[in-house]
Amino acid sequence: MTALHQILLHRLNSGETLTFAEVMTQALYHQEHGYYGQGPRRIGRSGDFYTSVSVGPLYGRLLTTLAQQTFEKLGQPSDFCIIEQAAHDGQLAEDVMNACEYDYVIVEPNPRYEAVQRGKLAAFGNRVSWVSSLATIPERPALFLCNELPDAMPVHLVRWDGSSWNELWVKTDDCDTLRLAPGPISTEELTTEIARLPRELPVGYTTEVGLATLHWVRELASAPFHGEIFIADYGLDHEELYSTERHTGTIRRYRNHKTDDHILEDLGECDLTTHVNFTRLKEVGEAAGLKEQVYSHQGRYLGKLGLPWLATLEGRPPDAATQALLRQYHSLTHPAFMGRSFRVLLMEKEKTP
Repeated sequence: MTALHQILLHRLNSGETLTFAEVMTQALYHQEHGYYGQGPRRIGRSGDFYTSVSVGPLYGRLLTTLAQQTFEKLGQPSDFCIIEQAAHDGQLAEDVMNACEYDYVIVEPNPRYEAVQRGKLAAFGNRVSWVSSLATIPERPALFLCNELPDAMPVHLVRWDGSSWNELWVKTDDCDTLRLAPGPISTEELTTEIARLPRELPVGYTTEVGLATLHWVRELASAPFHGEIFIADYGLDHEELYSTERHTGTIRRYRNHKTDDHILEDLGECDLTTHVNFTRLKEVGEAAGLKEQVYSHQGRYLGKLGLPWLATLEGRPPDAATQALLRQYHSLTHPAFMGRSFRVLLMEKEKTP
């Protein structure tokens, strides 16, 4: 039994009621016992999962091409910068800044993460700065980068009983085991969002409602910067997400590169993640004033970004370093690897009058 499990048991036994969204929040972001709360986790071969950043520095180089395109689109402003949220240990920031001269702003509310990032990026001096929230981002033209953040935002779980949707709450039994049990919908906001869900589904169909993601995209739309927003994550469109075959939802536990649906076990010691509902994210973003520019599988989008770099390789045999970059390109873009499982959403954020 983990320390966080014991904390949640105490809260339940003291009469508190806990939605799955609250439990997921604690499991991932509890300051002392959450999976991410304690500081950056190892990513890649020695960690629990891979990301595009852990593939190697080419991902950052390709995003630098996007930054250059955004810079030119905005009229080459002298105060242009790159903004990143969910920068983890600062690896993507390092890869991007090694390939360009733009200033870099990191949105980081956790001081433990900021300390690690500052150590990693110390060589870049005043080119990099930190803010604690989206609301305190500087009023500058920018490219906003977000790699795999919405999938780690807490979600409510709901289950269809044949006539209505019920929320799944976290309960405990006599053996101190945590379990999910149906109950009333916790908030009016959740009720409103559930009304958008399909109803012609088999009894017991379970899915997620990501209110936190919707709050985030609205906050992002109202942040002071203007320019382009790049979101990369694994996710699905509405029709894919609510197919009858996906009857247990997409919430999964990750540990040591293995995934399962034991989402109430080893809380705080494993990652919990869901697929992003890109259809709803785009709808809410556009309602808040953002404009969709590109929505694509990662492989197709990064493949296009990489064409100028690939053109420079023509007519000469690749050395060992170039061969390593080509392997990274293959991992990032091939449909059998990250090319199809990840989606890219690029949205325009206009300057507030």
